[in-house]
Amino acid sequence: MYDEPRFLPAGDSALVLELSDAIEAECNRKIISIIRSVEKIKGIKETVPTYRSILVYYDPLVTNFFGLKDELNEAYKNTEIKSGGRGRTFTIPVCYGDDFGPDLKFVADHNGLSEEEVIKIHGSADYLVYMIGFMPGFTYLGGMDERIATPRLEKPREKIPAGSVGIAGKQTGIYPLGSPGGWRIIGRTPVKMYDPESENPVPIRAGDTMRFKRIGEKEYEKIKEEIRKEETRKEMRVGGPGKNES
Repeated sequence: MYDEPRFLPAGDSALVLELSDAIEAECNRKIISIIRSVEKIKGIKETVPTYRSILVYYDPLVTNFFGLKDELNEAYKNTEIKSGGRGRTFTIPVCYGDDFGPDLKFVADHNGLSEEEVIKIHGSADYLVYMIGFMPGFTYLGGMDERIATPRLEKPREKIPAGSVGIAGKQTGIYPLGSPGGWRIIGRTPVKMYDPESENPVPIRAGDTMRFKRIGEKEYEKIKEEIRKEETRKEMRVGGPGKNES
C-alpha cells in the first residue's frame, strides 16, 4: 500500500480514495474497514470499493472535495484493518466440466494439468471477494492458485449462461446473469448470485469469503429445482391465489 492515500476528483460529486497500485488482500481489508468507518460522515451518498481504491459519491450541497478529503484522510489514519473484521463465508456449489464448463479442458491443457487436478485446485482455496462489478452481483475473487491461471478467450462469447464460473488470468469469478464474456468457463452454479426480486438482490459483498464445492449434474438440477419451487412459493405468498375471470 502507499505510505499515504491519494485523493482524486471524479466529477463534481465524487472522489477516489486510492490506497495502492496493486491487488493486495491487506489493502482490500483496509478498504472495507474504511467504508464501515465513514458511513456516518455527512454528505456521503454511496461508497464503491474496488481492488485498490474507494469511489465516494457525495452531495455537493452538503460537502465538497476538500472538506470530504480531510474527513476521509482522518478516517484512513484512525482505521485499523482489524477493526473491520472479516466478512461472511459463502460456500457455492459448482458443477464442473462438460456443458457446464466448456473451457475446463483448455484450462487443463494450457497448464499441463488434468481436468480433475484443475477442479481440485480451484475448489481448494478460500477466495476473498475484492469487489462487485461489471454487472450486478459479478464477484471479482482473489486468491486463485496461479497453477490454473489462464488467459481470456481471444474472441468473447456472445452469451454465457447465468451462474457460469470462469477464469481470466489470475482471477476467477461468477457470471450472475447471462451475458457476453471472455472468461474461460470451467463450471456453473445453480445458486442465484443476483435476484432483483429479493429484498437483498446481491447477498455477497466485498470483504466476504467464497468457497467452491463440487457437485454432480443430478445435485445441480436438484438445487435448481428447489430454488425454482421457493421462488414460486414466494410469488404465491405475495400475490395470493388467483381469481377466476368470469
